[in-house]
Amino acid sequence: MKVKAERKARRYDEERGCYVYDVSFKTSVPLTDRTIEVSRAFGLGVDEEREHVLYRDFDLKLSEGDVVYITGDSGSGKSVLLRAIEADLGDEAANIDDVDVDRDTPIIDTVGHSFREALGLLSKVGLNDAFLFLRRYRELSEGQRYRYRIARTIDGGKEFWIADEFCSTLDRITAKIVAYNIQKLARRNGATLVVATTHDDLGKDLNPSICIRKGWGEEVEVDYRSNVEASRCTAVEGITIEEGTREDYERLSHLHYRDARLPVPREIYAMKSHGKPVGVIAYSYTAVRASGRKKAVGYTPDLEELNRDWAVISRVIVHPKYRTTGLGSRLISETLPIQGCRHVELIAVMAQYNPFAERAGMRLIQVKEPHRSIIKAVEETRRLGFNPIHTASAAYNKNVLDSLPEPKHEGLEQALLGVGALYYKRLSGAGRPYLKKNEFKEWLNRQDAEGLARALTVLNTLNQTKAYLYWSMDRGEGGVP
Repeated sequence: MKVKAERKARRYDEERGCYVYDVSFKTSVPLTDRTIEVSRAFGLGVDEEREHVLYRDFDLKLSEGDVVYITGDSGSGKSVLLRAIEADLGDEAANIDDVDVDRDTPIIDTVGHSFREALGLLSKVGLNDAFLFLRRYRELSEGQRYRYRIARTIDGGKEFWIADEFCSTLDRITAKIVAYNIQKLARRNGATLVVATTHDDLGKDLNPSICIRKGWGEEVEVDYRSNVEASRCTAVEGITIEEGTREDYERLSHLHYRDARLPVPREIYAMKSHGKPVGVIAYSYTAVRASGRKKAVGYTPDLEELNRDWAVISRVIVHPKYRTTGLGSRLISETLPIQGCRHVELIAVMAQYNPFAERAGMRLIQVKEPHRSIIKAVEETRRLGFNPIHTASAAYNKNVLDSLPEPKHEGLEQALLGVGALYYKRLSGAGRPYLKKNEFKEWLNRQDAEGLARALTVLNTLNQTKAYLYWSMDRGEGGVP
């Protein structure tokens, strides 16, 4: 069968205030022994050219900020309409499948105009994992690639977002989450979203303002609705939160950017879907000192009060598939009132880029830069040959240590001794709450390469800028008046 080019025509109807589409194509059949037999058996004129009409006098009223969901059977003409709409929109349209991607550069370097902007964009589409920031496009899964292309589309600043075969290659849970997030992002960015797919299970998550159902031939139905953001992703329906176990934590611990070791927990809660953990939160005993605590409550609690009334959120883990659906905030908001401590704090790097804890009711008290003695120590280790970008890896640190001459080992010990005394305990992992300088020096003298390598990973952590957030059970919200 020969298919001649589609005949597309569109005109603007001023009376109706919309574009009107007419789309058809023609087919003809070559004469062969078998096609002639078909003609004889069914009484068909195979030598006749036939016209197939997909859209006749079809009008579409498209407004700024609409979410358009085109669905129907495969081959019914969804893509034809999508291409016609995209052609009308011209340079202001960005096709998600056609955005430029750099396959070989870490994705953190490929979006945004700054580090903070890049983190924000990637977090919005669910790529908010420290390990993912460092991956290249070619190393991402299909679902992650789709989310990344959405981030690139947002970054492009176009007014119209186009997607054919929308989420067709994704499993249906991931598809629903991507659909929910893209409609939310489009509406909040003031963009118009037009998608086409054979799947009809995304209606609630897209919550389209225009729903087009394409049947066979000229059959087409259009439903215009209120343009409002979908309130909840259907993929998280039925997910519950219950008292958890160490086993629940360990099943998800590998998904956290920090090591799997968990500070002694007060409480663990698990978020489960069909009996399997998809999220976990751990409340632990808080540190003796924490920058931001006095700002939160107006005084310095003593050790007895800290052990009795204070907890710190030491881990919040949500399975990557379910991120950007609000589960992180839900884990915090639903467990804060039941965890048993009057005061709860959260000290985290990611909280300064992703306000999930603030949405849960915690109050951001401060964003704290590293102590000047930590910054100085990091700079001194850089001069000795340690690249701060890599010192989070104990294996990297040990490799560098093994290649250093003995005088540089001494220089490393001096660099670590130069940090503030409050950090000696952290660097050494000592059980006591405080170490004197001579005690820390003795500890350093006893260490082999592996011990010093671990100390350097802690130094890397201390060099991070962190947010301090607070919640009070007394008031049911973060902070004090």
